[in-house]
Amino acid sequence: MIERTLFNQDHETFRDSFRRFVDKEIAPHHEAWEEQGYVDREVWRKAGRNGFLCMTMPEDLGGAGADKRYSVAQMEEIARAGVSGIGFGLHSEIVAPYILHYGTEAQKRKYLPMMASGEMVGAIAMSEPGAGSDLQGVKSTAIRQADGSYLLNGSKTFITNGWHADLVIVVAKTDPAAGAKGTSLLLVERGMPGFDKGKRLKKLGMKAQDTSELFFNNVMVPAENLLGGAAMEGRGFICLMEQLPWERLQIAVGAVASAQAAIDWTVQYTRERQVFGQAVAAFQNTRYTLAELQTEVQIARVFVDKCCELIAEDRLDTATASMAKYWCSDLQCKVMDECLQLHGGYGYMWEYPITRAYADARVQRIYGGTNEIMKEVISRGMGLGGR
Repeated sequence: MIERTLFNQDHETFRDSFRRFVDKEIAPHHEAWEEQGYVDREVWRKAGRNGFLCMTMPEDLGGAGADKRYSVAQMEEIARAGVSGIGFGLHSEIVAPYILHYGTEAQKRKYLPMMASGEMVGAIAMSEPGAGSDLQGVKSTAIRQADGSYLLNGSKTFITNGWHADLVIVVAKTDPAAGAKGTSLLLVERGMPGFDKGKRLKKLGMKAQDTSELFFNNVMVPAENLLGGAAMEGRGFICLMEQLPWERLQIAVGAVASAQAAIDWTVQYTRERQVFGQAVAAFQNTRYTLAELQTEVQIARVFVDKCCELIAEDRLDTATASMAKYWCSDLQCKVMDECLQLHGGYGYMWEYPITRAYADARVQRIYGGTNEIMKEVISRGMGLGGR
């Protein structure tokens, strides 16, 4: 295998520490959390106490001032363990960066320390019943009132961390007639009158992840809760486009790590499982299938590691991030299917990690922008047609 150069010894020391946290505080409880449909809130507080949340935020705002490679190592460990209910990545590396990059000084100091401690769980509400990958199509509105506040109305769906969320970045139209240029981002807090959470959605996979519907019925959002203040009104779509490459790369990181874990599980299983008097791994079909899968995952890892280097230098472009997201999530689903097949009937049993990983993988090709949309983004980056 090609030696990875993305991480240094400090990153690997952190990885070991977080792996122990996963093995002690998450993995033993994950099956129960899948049954109840959400992780216990205490795991967020424990992660905060151990410095595992918002690590890349500045130290004076509760973080560790760490580079993104620490978060990549964390994402890989969550994927390796198959503990898909943990929403740390979205909280720390999607929601928190929006506040850091675009928020006012007051917003940063109010929210980021509480997010870093686990006292506050963050979510971002983009998707709606009629608008998913096409963010220009959102219908939620936030109309400015005479006193400067915003009257927010609309609904959101498929919101990760939605049920636990204490703070939600809501994508809404502050000027519905202006299209994308009328889109803004609002900071909506738990307890604001008119902000309600719907049922936790029952999904094919990721059963411990608290994915929810959110409803906003005449929610009065104070002027100071417009992300970035008055100067950022109407600039929400630009913010979304700037942050999507990192979000999509995170999906690719998890896809490659999950695929590698599936191969490792399958190698172990096929060595132990006996068929016709010999190990399943002794059959040429098994060995060649795993060799092909390992080759493709190795290729994906090299590409994703390079993308991680680029994002750390703020040089990752949208088209390349889209390539990583679409190709790696497609590969993840291919690997899961082939590895499940090599488990035979046991691959269909929920107690086996490959079964849960197979179910968890399917959404990777949908969220963060569907893979079909990724191909559209890539083709436009090539100067090809499209509106």
